[in-house]
Amino acid sequence: MSQLSLNITLDQEATFDNFYAPQTSTQHIAVSSLKEKTHKLIFLSGLSGTGLSHLLQAACHCQTNAIYLPLTEMVNASPDDILDRLEYSKMVCLDDVHSVISHSSWQHSLFNFYNRCLENGARMVFSSHIRIDSLGVVMPDLISRFKSGLILHLWDYREGDLLYLLKHRAGRRGLNLPEEVIVFILNRLTRSTRTLMEVLDVLDEASMRTQRRITLPFVKETLEL
Repeated sequence: MSQLSLNITLDQEATFDNFYAPQTSTQHIAVSSLKEKTHKLIFLSGLSGTGLSHLLQAACHCQTNAIYLPLTEMVNASPDDILDRLEYSKMVCLDDVHSVISHSSWQHSLFNFYNRCLENGARMVFSSHIRIDSLGVVMPDLISRFKSGLILHLWDYREGDLLYLLKHRAGRRGLNLPEEVIVFILNRLTRSTRTLMEVLDVLDEASMRTQRRITLPFVKETLEL
């Protein structure tokens, strides 16, 4: 696996095994599609917390000579410099396309990048918090390129899935979260994936530091609820 010399590293926890994807969810379809590696282009959209960055990094963990680029960190960079020669990778995952697409220079560079990838056989995966038709792209040819592959919109997890999501991610860490603890967390905090994962990080670290089990009193004390 190669990465550009931009001090970008993949999150080691961002794997398919560590990703909760209920059978009926678009997350499950996305996982299956990325694993199959049959689509030359996949465009994923969804709100923050639906797992876009996790999925793109997980795909890179499973592919040699893959590139993952979080475009939110490159808004002010030259797109030609960023995308130069990436088409020689087997797969390029460009995260948060919405953060740069309003710049005409990025639109032209992405259009040329797509054509180079097509010529070289490189697979492309794009993610955006905004759907393709709402991105504000003024180049019809670029829109048609984005739409030439598989397009999936990831919906946020349903309320019932959040309970199983917490159980799944806690179990992967070797943590035992009693159901009363999970219900308490869901009733007291914002029900978004990002918030819940941040809470899990806090509880995991506090449990290790204090050598205490994660009980309801422990959670109330740690989270000051």
